[in-house]
Amino acid sequence: MSKKVSRRQFMSYTLMGVGGFMASGMLMPMVRFAIDPVLQKKDEGDFIPTPQKFDELTEMPVRVDFTIKDRKDAWYKSDVSNTAWVYREGDTVIALSPVCKHLGCTVNWGGDESHPDQFFCPCHAGRYMKNGDNVKGTPPLGPLDEFDVKVEGGFVYLGKTKPNTLV
Repeated sequence: MSKKVSRRQFMSYTLMGVGGFMASGMLMPMVRFAIDPVLQKKDEGDFIPTPQKFDELTEMPVRVDFTIKDRKDAWYKSDVSNTAWVYREGDTVIALSPVCKHLGCTVNWGGDESHPDQFFCPCHAGRYMKNGDNVKGTPPLGPLDEFDVKVEGGFVYLGKTKPNTLV
């Protein structure tokens, strides 16, 4: 025994199908707009030139400011300023992120008079050793991040940050 579809049910199914098709046509551009930046290819591993000369580096960390040109963030391209603490150990260049692991404040080298040979976070008196290791008993929960570094043409180039490999 087959069930017959009434005209009313047929019209209801047809209108729901057409309405669903039209709704999906309107929603798809919005969904694409929301997830398109996530699907974009990222330029990983790019090194940014800095004005810091390799020959001028010593064992004392210096603040190096650099600019990431045309950084694409979702739909916008802009220049982004960044900072690193850079020093030499022999022929190796070390570059540490200045972002504190406690609350994201900016750390300074020698910012605490009682500990002039450490990084100091003024927000909550956090301290880090020269290699970025957090001093136990102070607020930071982990070591400072480290930048990928290369030297080319006598200048220091910085890449993306990575977890600290010095500690």
